[in-house]
Amino acid sequence: MIRQILIPYGAILVAILATVQVSNVSAQTAPYANPEVIAEGKLIYDGACASCHGGDLEGQPNWRQRGANGRLPAPPHDITGHTWHHADEQLFAITKYGTEALVGGDYKSDMRGFEDELTDAQIKAALAYIKSTWPEDIQERHSAMSR
Repeated sequence: MIRQILIPYGAILVAILATVQVSNVSAQTAPYANPEVIAEGKLIYDGACASCHGGDLEGQPNWRQRGANGRLPAPPHDITGHTWHHADEQLFAITKYGTEALVGGDYKSDMRGFEDELTDAQIKAALAYIKSTWPEDIQERHSAMSR
């Protein structure tokens, strides 16, 4: 009787330990290499970012030239833009608080902050999705800069 009880509990314990080990591996994986985070990030990007930065991360036309309102159009997030030139902390802060809040002074930008709409984890997932689209050498350079 005792043996019959121990076997199911033993199986449950093994399942729990296996789950914990898988979770630890996922937590140690860089977010931009984690398929679950990337998938979530793409959904967030499509819903919150693509309307300005483009569905293919291409940005708005003439993104390096100020428009009639004096503001710069949304830059691309693919390798043709400058996103990968900024460390993770800066990209997170721009996304959370908006460009104006970081630059200060009289600087005006259409890049608003998402602090009231997205959680920190959602912002990080969207950034992970963006980074996942870059070639490996650019990912490595960006990771080195962000350390």
